[in-house]
Amino acid sequence: MPEGGADAVIGQAPGPVALVLGASRGLGLLCAGELARRGYDVVLASRSLESCEQASDHLAAQGLSREHLHARACDARDGDAVDDLIDEVERTVGPIEVALHVAGIIQVGPWQEWEREQFEDAIDTMLWGPVNLCMPLAHRMAGRGHGRLGVVSSVGGQVSAPHLLPYSTAKFGAFGFSQGLGAELSGTGVTVTSVAPGLMRVGSHLAAEFKGDHAKEYAWFAAGASAPLLAIDADRAARKIVDSLLRGRPFVTFTPLAQVGTRVHGLAPGLTQRLLGVVGRALPDAPSGRTEVLPGHRVEPMLSPRARRVLTRLTTLGSKAASRNLEPGRDQTER
Repeated sequence: MPEGGADAVIGQAPGPVALVLGASRGLGLLCAGELARRGYDVVLASRSLESCEQASDHLAAQGLSREHLHARACDARDGDAVDDLIDEVERTVGPIEVALHVAGIIQVGPWQEWEREQFEDAIDTMLWGPVNLCMPLAHRMAGRGHGRLGVVSSVGGQVSAPHLLPYSTAKFGAFGFSQGLGAELSGTGVTVTSVAPGLMRVGSHLAAEFKGDHAKEYAWFAAGASAPLLAIDADRAARKIVDSLLRGRPFVTFTPLAQVGTRVHGLAPGLTQRLLGVVGRALPDAPSGRTEVLPGHRVEPMLSPRARRVLTRLTTLGSKAASRNLEPGRDQTER
């Protein structure tokens, strides 16, 4: 299994197969490109075949061989669909050596706004998704004596931040699943990498879903997700993730805030919760009635002209990343 760096030859003969679930945009797209640069035949999968075809074309335009990029439609929430995808890929492309679950949704808003529907969507995507992908592949890989599995969780799967409750609930489950599966696969030749990144400048503020005071919730999240001192460049994050995945590392996290936050929480969880409570009280209050779910690219035009001008400056890096990484723009639909 190649573990080489980014200087691997582009467009070589077919290599080992990597499957990235949630690869049509954002971090998944970047990780798929990183694997392709290292000599893998990469299967890009998400709910939309058209989006995955566009993602493959996008990577090919960067000099990667389109012949070694394979687009597939698959809903990570549907266990049968994931089983069928794995069967089809191993039959037509080759045995899957590497699989990475990146599919996710970010829901931002106060706890009063969330209903069971949003929790189910988050859990089905970000907890059942990793289970659906990793369990059948763990059996196959263990039988072959080698394989690399990766699950992108979040620092929000270790320290639950306010106004991200469905997201953190699902990410905590994904982190526990990947850590437990990795321990049980010890000695089989199969490794599981639990990825717990902090904020990344990937353009996620435009695709995230918002409830409550839409404009205010969008403003704080977009600014934080784009800030140079708080968020890591998404290309750099993808390289770190793929490096750790191919080396079989059990755990990877990055950004100083994520590293410090998890250590403090581990030493003093009560103190961390109190500090996060202070942060929560500083965030926007819930409106008197329930509000609809809106994606960020539809919330942005709702800002006042002055607020929009200020936020445009603060989110310059994040918005540029969104354009590079095929995140939805103002006139696009989600996923």
